Amino acid sequence: MALNAKTDPNYVPNRINGKFAPGWSGNPGGSLEATRRSFNKDFLLALAADFKKHGAAAIEKVRKTQPAAYMKICALLVPREMKLEHSGGVKAMTDEQIEDAIAAIKAWMAAQAGEAAKVIEGEAEVVPSLPAPARPTKAS
Repeated sequence: MALNAKTDPNYVPNRINGKFAPGWSGNPGGSLEATRRSFNKDFLLALAADFKKHGAAAIEKVRKTQPAAYMKICALLVPREMKLEHSGGVKAMTDEQIEDAIAAIKAWMAAQAGEAAKVIEGEAEVVPSLPAPARPTKAS
């Protein structure tokens, strides 16, 4: 095992005029993140190569001999939670997108109720916007 700054607190690389000497690294321990990424990449490439050779047969064997492990693998592939990002909302939608969304909601409501959804017919009333409230002034 090589001694470096991460394993030996007394380790100081040789320096020449405040600069590292040729052959001496400024980070002798290397980057843990780069090492992890490299390992992950190599592992996934090896796994993909093995899966191309034996994947379908291995999956079938596990399904037949160990159904609990097979189901656990299937469950692990399903995301635990779905993250939704709100961007723009209704104001960013076109009229066609709004109409499609309303139609989809109506269809969903009909499926949930087991019958056609009841819709109130009418037109939206345009309400003039109100002015912003005045800010209170500070008493001196």
